[in-house]
Amino acid sequence: MRPFTPARRRGVEYLDEPTVNPELRARSQRDLVRSNTLLGGWHAFARAALDALPPAGHATLLDIGTGLGDLPWRLARTARARGVRLTTFGCDIAPSLLTAPPRRLDAGVCASALALPFRTGSVDLVTCSQLLHHFQADDARRLVGEMRRVARRAVIVSDLRRSWMAMAGFWMASFPLGFHPVTRHDGTLSVLRGFTAVELRDIVSQATGLPVVVRRRAMFRLTAVVRCPSA
Repeated sequence: MRPFTPARRRGVEYLDEPTVNPELRARSQRDLVRSNTLLGGWHAFARAALDALPPAGHATLLDIGTGLGDLPWRLARTARARGVRLTTFGCDIAPSLLTAPPRRLDAGVCASALALPFRTGSVDLVTCSQLLHHFQADDARRLVGEMRRVARRAVIVSDLRRSWMAMAGFWMASFPLGFHPVTRHDGTLSVLRGFTAVELRDIVSQATGLPVVVRRRAMFRLTAVVRCPSA
């Protein structure tokens, strides 16, 4: 570990609690949509996912922990401009998010990320963004293993690169961006629960048993991509 990289924290994020107010959850998720747009989440996700899509035709995508579905929705629009029709599915543990307007996904399912209700090899791309750091090691590997089981072409994990600078940057940016205090707390803690490139590679490799390509992206983001042998 680099000397200026903080030790990985556990902590408790408010939005991880199942009893959180649905309106507060939705408000914080709207902040996350803005963060994805302005602070690198969309860029990291799109760079990895677009490379994994077929060059033309039709494809399917399942986004785990999708929240308000902004990332698969934007990817579908970008893919359409490239000649790919992308059908998007979202999975989230919070039913209030899947039904919140605007409806961005073709279909959504409320289920645990550790037991996905999809057949083996039934979806082309299976993705998650800023979700894996919420899980401890065994469950993180189990989650990625479930993603690999369902994926036909590729598994894509996008998450946060742990850094004191990233933590401070998010904290300071949250004020002019008008983020809710819960978003500020959870987002700052999320950075400290994030990964180094080596940590993310090890989790994904152990879970899938396949080669993993991990890339550092702008704004302290990481992506890990696994290509399925049948792709």
